[in-house]
Amino acid sequence: MACRGSGVRVPSGPPLRFVEWSELRTQGWVEQSVNTEINPHGLHHVTAIASDPQKNVDFYTKTLGLRLVKQTVNFDAPHVWHLYYGDKTGAPASILTFFPWPGVAPGKEGAGLTTATSFSVPLDSIGFWQQRLKSLGVENELATNINGFDLLKLRDQDGMSVELVGTEGDTRSGWDGESSIPAEHAIRGLHSVTLSQQLLDPTAIMLTEMLGMQTNAENQRGVQFSMDDGSTGALVDVIPGVNDRGLQAGGTVHHVAFRAPDLPTMESWRQQLVGQGVPVTEIMDRQYFKSIYFREPGGVLFEIATDDPGFDIDEPLLELGRKLKLPPWLEPNREQIAANLPRIET
Repeated sequence: MACRGSGVRVPSGPPLRFVEWSELRTQGWVEQSVNTEINPHGLHHVTAIASDPQKNVDFYTKTLGLRLVKQTVNFDAPHVWHLYYGDKTGAPASILTFFPWPGVAPGKEGAGLTTATSFSVPLDSIGFWQQRLKSLGVENELATNINGFDLLKLRDQDGMSVELVGTEGDTRSGWDGESSIPAEHAIRGLHSVTLSQQLLDPTAIMLTEMLGMQTNAENQRGVQFSMDDGSTGALVDVIPGVNDRGLQAGGTVHHVAFRAPDLPTMESWRQQLVGQGVPVTEIMDRQYFKSIYFREPGGVLFEIATDDPGFDIDEPLLELGRKLKLPPWLEPNREQIAANLPRIET
């Protein structure tokens, strides 16, 4: 049975049993392959921690042009917003969400954290975004990723690392609701995430042998792993050799979620992870999808989330993100919850 809640109650650090197992595999002492049928279809969403909710809304809707697809709350801490941004429908692989905690201390990038969230934009739109960001006073830097694709590195209002990657062949339409961003230049959805780690092998073993990913590209900086057909929205970059541990707080990513097509598939995947000694949460009801959580050996929190039912389960598609929406078990406390939330304007 699915558990309710939006807070994630998982072990506070990397699960010791799995770290020991992965170390044995890394050193070549365990030779048998893991028999897994787990095969995520790509990224589902990324969830991060912010401070000021209004500044968060303004940056992601007005600067980057994403659609605010859901105003809800952290189900286990309903005095805190949970804001979802994405494309027109909030489709999987387009979603970035935030827990805005006013007054939260700033975090620090480092090992054991997701240290970049990358979005896909058309290849010939990099110049547009350079000029747009400059005109809005957002510092940005032109760089390349592991594949050699051009990207823009920037930071949001809390210092979280965001990248805009120029890609070819991304047929997703994105969201054209921000009038100052022509549809041909709009963000298409998530492209990839970057994990910073001290060691490559323990994380790589989980990604490939337990989560069914493939090595897609590598260079002197790190290795890129792919899911499904390896297209944009289905990529994970791992940067090893990062010695300083990160601090998860304001301006850092809380967790990365991967796609499961449906609940029966996720239930099967959960049993396979448990069978390999990975501590996994019970299935949790997130209202818009079902989820499980676990940590990879380097400490990054992973989630597997179902594609369904989606964000139009409690409000019409044309009205997504306009009003506070609560799950049935919090609805009786709506008046008190609304009174305790910082006011935001969209």
